[in-house]
Amino acid sequence: MDLGLYTFVELTPDPITGKVVSAEERMKDLLEEIELAEQVGLDVFAIGEHHRKEYLISSPAVLLAAAAVKTKKIKLSSAVTVLSSDDPVRVYQDFATVDLLSGGRAEIMAGRGSFIESFPLFGYDLGNYDTLFSEKLELLMRINENEIVAWKGKHRSAIDNLGVYPRASNKIPIWVAVGGTPSSVIRAATLNLPVALAIIGGMPQQFAPLIKLYRDTAVKAGHPAHQLQVGINSHVYIADNSQQAADEFYPSYAEIMTRLGRERGWPPSSRQQYEASRSPQGSLMVGSPQQVIDKILYEYELFGNTRFLAQMSVGTLPHNQMMRSIELFGTKVAPAVRKAL
Repeated sequence: MDLGLYTFVELTPDPITGKVVSAEERMKDLLEEIELAEQVGLDVFAIGEHHRKEYLISSPAVLLAAAAVKTKKIKLSSAVTVLSSDDPVRVYQDFATVDLLSGGRAEIMAGRGSFIESFPLFGYDLGNYDTLFSEKLELLMRINENEIVAWKGKHRSAIDNLGVYPRASNKIPIWVAVGGTPSSVIRAATLNLPVALAIIGGMPQQFAPLIKLYRDTAVKAGHPAHQLQVGINSHVYIADNSQQAADEFYPSYAEIMTRLGRERGWPPSSRQQYEASRSPQGSLMVGSPQQVIDKILYEYELFGNTRFLAQMSVGTLPHNQMMRSIELFGTKVAPAVRKAL
């Protein structure tokens, strides 16, 4: 199992002090987090695309290129690239550049996006939310496979036997990020693409039928079952003991989840709800190293996943706490999970 981190690079007030670090300082801290992730032996670092004031990264490939020259082994991915409102030619070119800088470590996690700001920003109609993604994913796959591309679709001008450059050292792994929508899982399975499922609420076991649908659909389409890849993405925070982890993570978690709840019609986050999600079968992996080890292995029993990515920056945490959590993930949790598997 690949073990790694993903982040949306929040730039929000510290819920305790009210302080907001500068964008320059947050960038510096982020590069330190990526370097530490590699030093402690993690396999992947992924960065999400957003177009909102509270998130710093609108172009993951630019930041991943900076990370590429500061690291040597860790895989560098988006999480996600909002493909529906981007151009697949430019996406491929950007990630091919990251791939060449990193010696073949670039990956793309393509998604439709859980926020919609990029659609009006780049002039796309939300009424085409699904068809935009399907068409652009098809084109991205075509470019990844072929240097010279001939293609025609509805939402973009045709490409008439043109070359797309630069070329990556090899085909870039393309993952499809999904929520709880069966149609998204079916699309990924039919195309024989790895699937990344975000579990940020509820009970993980309720998502098991979705992963079964993915595998069943892929096998029915003629794809080898043993080659299928499944990633699970979850909110994670690790401290030296359970109570410390719970107390340190809750203020930032509650602030951001309550803010999102106001937009999406969720009730405000409560400590009671938070503690319930920290239970052994809950979705929230916040606790001691052993608690997080147990939860990752519990989810492996449910899903048989080949990748697990932890989102630790849910809201703003002090940089030293983030670094300690990454250190514990790499030095305590990851070795125990690998040994158990």
